[in-house]
This record gives sequence, structure tokens and C-alpha cells, in this order.
Amino acid sequence: MKNEKGFTLIEMLVVLMIISVLLLIAVPNMMKNNDVAATKGCEATIKLLQSQVYAYNLENENPLDELGTLKQQKFVDTISCPDGTSLTLEGGIVTTVEE
Repeated sequence: MKNEKGFTLIEMLVVLMIISVLLLIAVPNMMKNNDVAATKGCEATIKLLQSQVYAYNLENENPLDELGTLKQQKFVDTISCPDGTSLTLEGGIVTTVEE
């Protein structure tokens, strides 16, 4: 008999089954993490914008009245959350727009 080396069909099926089970476990957990990341991204954006409002107020005599000014004067690149949530400035505090 020849000494043939390789995997049998059964061994390949077992490996595919194990990989499938691991994917079934991993994919739902990754979807949950996307939601958490989006929420944390919005919180981080609000904190960044708030710090830039303070920086603007320190550099200028008059306080900031709208977030669009920060974008116009190149303090920030965007004035919305990564998930698309709009932000506004109310009384010097950055908040999300309530609809």
C-alpha cells in the first residue's frame, strides 16, 4: 500500500463544524459590542465638543452661542456623533438634540 498523507472527509467535516459553532457564538457578541461602541463614541464626542467650547470661550471675549462656529473656526471637524445624532449648545453645555 502507498503511504498517502492527508485529511479524511470526516476530519474535514469535524473541523468545519467546530468553526461553525465558534462563529455562531462570536457573531452575536460582536453585534452587542457595536452598540456599546456607538454609545461611547457619542459620549466622547460630547466631551470633546464641550472642551472645545471652553477653549473657544477662553480665547474670545464673548461666549459661544452655537456649535457651528467651532466648525467654521476649525476647532473641530464635525459637530455630530459618529452614529449621526445631532448635537446642540444650550446654556454653554453640549447636549444631544431631543426630537
